[in-house]
Amino acid sequence: MSDTLVEFRQVVKRFDDFVAVKSLNLSIAEGEFVALMGPSGCGKTTTLRMLAGLEKPTSGEIILNGRVMNDVSASERDTPMVWQSLALFPFLNARENVEFGLKMKGVDAPERRKRAIHWLERLDMGEFIERPVNQLSGGQRQRVALARSLVIEPKILLLDEPLSALDAHLVIRMQGVLSKLQKELGITFVYVTHSQSEAFAMADRVVIMGNGDVAQVGTSREIYRSPANKFVAQFVGRNNILGGSVSSIDGDLALFDTECGQFALRIPEGKTFQLGQLINISIAADRLRLQQHSDSAPKNKPMDTGTNQVDCTLISEEFVGAVVTLFFETKDGTELMVQVQERELDQLKVSQDTLYTLSWAADSAHLLSD
Repeated sequence: MSDTLVEFRQVVKRFDDFVAVKSLNLSIAEGEFVALMGPSGCGKTTTLRMLAGLEKPTSGEIILNGRVMNDVSASERDTPMVWQSLALFPFLNARENVEFGLKMKGVDAPERRKRAIHWLERLDMGEFIERPVNQLSGGQRQRVALARSLVIEPKILLLDEPLSALDAHLVIRMQGVLSKLQKELGITFVYVTHSQSEAFAMADRVVIMGNGDVAQVGTSREIYRSPANKFVAQFVGRNNILGGSVSSIDGDLALFDTECGQFALRIPEGKTFQLGQLINISIAADRLRLQQHSDSAPKNKPMDTGTNQVDCTLISEEFVGAVVTLFFETKDGTELMVQVQERELDQLKVSQDTLYTLSWAADSAHLLSD
């Protein structure tokens, strides 16, 4: 286990009457890539700014490398940040931008030049060393901003939505650059983003924040497959959420009633249910199976087979590369999503004039904490 580099202990940040961050407790290990993710106003950027020293916590402690940083200025923290806007100096070339931080630290000119060239070359910018930044592409400017932060050889790098201004193909490329660089250098990355794909692709752990609180911390797989609560399941998306009351229990299966039907849930180990208890479950869209409805097909009994079924009609489709998300509606108006490969869609020949049956196994559903 790596040593803890950053620790937030009961950190609160208020702006007048507004509480931006509520009693935050979070530890980040040395060499870890942690992504902070959540909707606008959830407190993720404020958390990053407090770590950078750009905001002071109202209460609690921020500890960096064993030192309480609450009263340490941003210039003394050695926590460089890569901004969404990049904040490059337009009147300087690539090398001069990278040298700037070293100049502020009093490093002599020959050493500044040597180190700036080294980092630009390491980021595949060797042929653009003397190029004015306003003549560089978005991806090239991004690399200059990274080199400027890394040239001072920090223990931690803070990144505030650094890829949000790039075209989609550049985002994918820069994700690879960042991931490879972080692993090679062993520097701790704390990365704020709105993008689930960015966070899930790069981070060792993802911190989901909502209304100033930490809703869940875990690996990408843990958060996607086992969301802690309804908020996380909804934010991550592509989760079908059903709520109902427990109507019967048989061994490790519970039957619960919802507006669109009765469904079985495999009771998680260590959990107990009471009759009438209200529960919420999530089923990932790729865990549902789709077939055309048949009046002659026998209707499964969930408690007997462990398989749930519901009839529905198609509302719309969403294409994202080779994956298609289909949106359905049940008779009572409940909306459900199914994800399939495009080649499967061709075989199914779905249309809005056809009745379909969606099915999922009782143990494919995940019990939410609220």
